Amino acid sequence: MSDAPAAAPTVANRGAITACVILAVIMQALDTTIANVALPYIQGSVSASADQINWVLTSYIVAAAIMTPPSGYLATRFGRKRILMVAIIGFVIASILCGLAQSLVEIVGFRLLQGFFGAALVPLSQSILLDIYTPEERGSAMALFGVSVMVGPVLGPVIGGWLTDHVSWRWVFYINLPIGALALAGVSAFVTETKTNLGARLDWLGFGALSLCIAALQLALDRGEQLNWFSSGEIILESVVAAAAAYVFLVHTFTADKPFVNPALFRDRNFSVGMLFIFIIGITYLASLALMTPYLQTLMGYPVVTAGLVMGPRGLGTMLCMFLVGRLIGKVDIRLLLLTGLGLTAYAMYDMTGWTPAVSQWTIVSTGFIQGAGLGFLFVPLTTVTFSTLPAEKRGEATGLYNLSRNVGSSVGISIVSALLVQNVQVNHADIAAYVTPYNRLFQVPSVAQALSPVTAAGRAALDGLITLQATVIGYIDDFKLMMILSLAAMPLVLLLRRPAKPAETDHSLAIE
Repeated sequence: MSDAPAAAPTVANRGAITACVILAVIMQALDTTIANVALPYIQGSVSASADQINWVLTSYIVAAAIMTPPSGYLATRFGRKRILMVAIIGFVIASILCGLAQSLVEIVGFRLLQGFFGAALVPLSQSILLDIYTPEERGSAMALFGVSVMVGPVLGPVIGGWLTDHVSWRWVFYINLPIGALALAGVSAFVTETKTNLGARLDWLGFGALSLCIAALQLALDRGEQLNWFSSGEIILESVVAAAAAYVFLVHTFTADKPFVNPALFRDRNFSVGMLFIFIIGITYLASLALMTPYLQTLMGYPVVTAGLVMGPRGLGTMLCMFLVGRLIGKVDIRLLLLTGLGLTAYAMYDMTGWTPAVSQWTIVSTGFIQGAGLGFLFVPLTTVTFSTLPAEKRGEATGLYNLSRNVGSSVGISIVSALLVQNVQVNHADIAAYVTPYNRLFQVPSVAQALSPVTAAGRAALDGLITLQATVIGYIDDFKLMMILSLAAMPLVLLLRRPAKPAETDHSLAIE
């Protein structure tokens, strides 16, 4: 610790190192949202159903979630520079393979590879920045780091929409090639290698059991709707595997000398509550993004560029409020900031429950900005209070688990809202169709009878399309309502948090890894 202040100012090419690691972070951050607006085009290209195409999102998130905790071990064991270069190369190669994919299985498999390699990019880049700047300069360095992480959600939909419209959806993946090449060249030329510890050990049993549990659970959630849940042998098998892996993980965690997850961390009340809190935020954050893309492009008929532009302000709201909240921390009770964030998020979801395909662009932009602002009020304060009561030596492991919880929440949330959407559309269609009979008085109106006659094939087709549209709108409203309820249900958790006795020495940017 004492060597850092003296050593940091003498680092050569500090500006170049900062630029190349920031490029690596931007590349990874872009991929969290850049593919969203291209999903309908990818769906048509690989002949996937509405629930299947979300595997493109969840596979990436799950892989990143699994590989984030062991990234620190890999850097210690093999060297930080070496692992970062492997991560960049692997991420770029996986991106090119995603662009070349010809089937759903291929693109999901390559997105898994993207997530595996991309998981290490953010934490390793952050640790490099912390090493090359003095403690006095780290605040500015982490502010730049935080902005680079948030550039993805802001620019992702816009860039993805433009590339999809003017070139091809495949270029939302190919764009990583020039960015990755520049980042790799910079890391290779300017970053120095760290000392390796060949004696470092990873709890492979704990890591493997946790990974198997997450993977099996996610597979069951992704395929459950398609296979009619527990009437399918596959879903039963995946659920049994997930439960068995969870049992092995828990037993091993509480009996091993050095488990993959230190159970002592959960004795800290703020950390335990924060883990649940960030899980709920993960659901409302990326799940709502996954819903917005088909809503705008399929129901409202927006061109892909327009869809990207109206989704951009959501990330802008998050970025602006993160800067504001950074100034308020220490002056305003953190719990009040969290309540404000949950209130804004719940209000945005409430407003979305009243949407129809005729909603104006201004409403979409303003509501998205409010939701983004709510997330901005949540990220930084929640991270601050979650780690404020933990000893400094435990924060490294705790941040890995914290981001694991957020990623799992995101992937589970996308799977659940997608499955509920498909199921509710079917239920709503049946309920609405029950009122459509030849004896309905509305069919006596000449204009209605001519266009929607239930006794002609064309009329029945038109009726079915209209009923499906209405059933789909109600299905989206049900999902928005669920996320509103989750945001409101999280509010009492704020009462369980202990207020830090003094400003926490927490790295705020950990919230957005």
